[in-house]
Amino acid sequence: MTNFRPGGIDAIPPVVKNIIIINVLMVLIQYVLGRRGINLADYLGLHYWASPKFRWWQPFTHLFMHGDANDLNLTFWHLFSNMLALWMFGRILESLWGPQRFLLFYFVCGLGAAICHMGVLTFEFSSFHNQFMHFQLNPTFVEYTHFVRENKLDNDNVAMRILTFWNENPGCPECPQYAINFLHQYYSAMINTATVGASGAVFGVLFAFGYLFPNTELMLIFPPMPIKAKWVVALYALFELTSGMQNAAGDNVAHFAHIGGMIFAFIILRIWNSRHRNQFY
Repeated sequence: MTNFRPGGIDAIPPVVKNIIIINVLMVLIQYVLGRRGINLADYLGLHYWASPKFRWWQPFTHLFMHGDANDLNLTFWHLFSNMLALWMFGRILESLWGPQRFLLFYFVCGLGAAICHMGVLTFEFSSFHNQFMHFQLNPTFVEYTHFVRENKLDNDNVAMRILTFWNENPGCPECPQYAINFLHQYYSAMINTATVGASGAVFGVLFAFGYLFPNTELMLIFPPMPIKAKWVVALYALFELTSGMQNAAGDNVAHFAHIGGMIFAFIILRIWNSRHRNQFY
């Protein structure tokens, strides 16, 4: 370990500064193009590997995309929270490691987050697809009700309208096809939804700070109290894991991408530490 003091940095080092600038510019471009009917997330956001919109560059470019051009409030807070954390902790790590190593670390964590997110989506989407194929062979009201509950579609208006109508009209001959058409459209929307944001890489940066400076005290805002960096990392990891396991309806946060960023941060830190046992740069 080094005797580096994290509180001694005032200037923003070049990589962190340029990442922040690029992210802000990309949000502006995203908004301008969005006003013209062009969704930049369709090209640069991370899509599921089986989606026709998936491109090889998206595991990297999604790190510079935030929010939605049609929701400025969401976009602002998504961008602000990520860039604030990057500024707070990334500038310290870059000053410790140097620009090249920090940039490598940032992209490895971002790529690791994308890999973990894709792995979770593969499991979830495969399960949905298999159940959908089974339902098509036996499209009954009972099977549809089970499908809706198993896949937490209770909050989807269309899903519930079909369920209610089918329940009130048991002999409805069109209901099975209505349900099949809806589930097909729902699945298509699932695999074509883009994931955006630098959160996976930023969570890797947060983990590295807690790993290198575990006893550095950080000040919480609510409630206003000091807490050591290692406990902040532990609480974040526990929250993300719990939230990801719950998979609550309406939760559009890629929790396992955050966990993936932390996991890959731990891996690369251990590799670097094993190579430089006398000095950890």
